[in-house]
Order: sequence, then structure tokens, then C-alpha cells
Amino acid sequence: MFTLYGDHLRHRVDEVWTGSLISLLAPLGLSAQAVRSTLSRMSRSGWLLGRRSGRHSYYRLTDKGIRILDEGAQHLFQPRREPWDGRWHLVTYTIPERTHQLRDRLRQRLTWLGFGHLSAGTWISPYEPPRELHGWLESVGAQQYVDLFTAQHDGFGQPHQLVARAWDLQQLNAAYETFIRQFGSEFESNSSGQPRDGGSDASTAFVRRFQLTLSFLSFPYVDPHLPNDLLPEGWLGHRATTLFQRYHEALTPSASAFVDRVLMDAPEHTGVVVGLSQ
Repeated sequence: MFTLYGDHLRHRVDEVWTGSLISLLAPLGLSAQAVRSTLSRMSRSGWLLGRRSGRHSYYRLTDKGIRILDEGAQHLFQPRREPWDGRWHLVTYTIPERTHQLRDRLRQRLTWLGFGHLSAGTWISPYEPPRELHGWLESVGAQQYVDLFTAQHDGFGQPHQLVARAWDLQQLNAAYETFIRQFGSEFESNSSGQPRDGGSDASTAFVRRFQLTLSFLSFPYVDPHLPNDLLPEGWLGHRATTLFQRYHEALTPSASAFVDRVLMDAPEHTGVVVGLSQ
């Protein structure tokens, strides 16, 4: 559901009829019951806000939902990539066991922001911590447990050895290779970007674009997007990212046509069209 909203609905309409959501997710194998159950859970979690009009129900993103989607879109389509000045930025923490859930959340946030786990309670990045980390630490009350440092590595070993300790780039590179093998030949053999095995039907393009996005979606959460100086030889991240963006763009016209057709079948056109999805 997050992928559907982020990839198609976030910049297209302000609210969506439940029936449209069911129709959009049906080609992906989701039942109407599964969609309604998911909408209820997301509403209870504060990601969506529901509204009833007669027999029909509609859903819109909350501010919380918009923030998480916009943050995800930035990581997905505009990953951080800056020259390295030779310095390392460290986050250290000592969090009491009674608040271990906060420690787990901090680890997840640091991974999402591209930090590598150097040792117990110590994470590093070649980039300055983004402002969102400061805001997040304040919002969860973690500042009292955390310290931030900027440091120069004076020994021992080379920067690539330090990188190998903090990030598992070998496993990540293997995952990129799998992604390229799964989608690369399909895209390169068809300049239109339409799936070879599915013709040019709009719903087929919609499904393939969805599969493409879901297959690539995990990478921004685990790829630190290190400067080129720190990447290992034979790195496939750039190639995989280019493939994703080009194939995603090629599938967009047909996939968008399918989404537009479904949305126009809604019983009441209450959503305001504000633009096209990416």
C-alpha cells in the first residue's frame, strides 16, 4: 500500500475510493478483504485517514504518511552522493537496557541514514549527520544517550579496510547483481520498456513497474551510498540504480494510463487531481 501511494497516488489525487484501491491492487494478487484489512491497520497506525460518503469510503494520506513517503522517495530517486573530505563522522551511544527498544530504533534509523556499525555503540559515516537525525533524536528523547563526533582516522589500516568492517558491501553487491540479472536483459531487449512476456497492456506495465519498485526498494535502506573513493572494485550499485530509474521511467506512461483509468471509474470524483506521479 505504501508503494502504491508513493509511486502513483501521492502526487495524483488527495483521496482515493476504497474500490479504486481494490482494483489497483487486484492485478498484484491482493483480495478485496486483504486491501480493506490493510487500510484499517494503516488508519489505526495514523498513516491514512478514512472518510465515509454514503455507502462509500475514501482514504487520504495523513501528514505522517506524507512525511514517510517523501523521505522514502528522496532516498529512492535522489540518493546522497558527495565527495569525501577524508573525515569520518561518528555517532556513539550508551542506552540503558530498560530502554532497549529505543536502542533498536536508533540502530534502524542510523542504517537508514547510511551509517555503518563499527563496534558496539559506535557507528560511522563519511558524511555529516543530516539534520533529520538531530530532529529524530529530539523527537524520541534520545539526545541524552548520544554523542556526535567528527574524526580523522590516523591508523591502523586503509580506509577500505575500515569500510569493510562497518558495512557488508560484498553481500549488497551480490544483491545488486541479482537485481541486474532479473531486470537488465528484459529492459535492454525492449526499448519501449514494456515487459517481454506481457505485451504492452497497461495493467501489465503497471504490475511490472510495481515489481521493479518492490525489488529495488530495499536497497536505499541498506546502501550507505558511499563516495566513489570508498567503494570496492567492481561495485554494481551505480549500474543497478541507473537500470531501475530508466526502466521505471519507461514503464511510467502505460502504468499511469492504467491508474488513471481505474481512478476515473470511482462513483464520486471527490479527489482533486494535483499532478502526475513519478
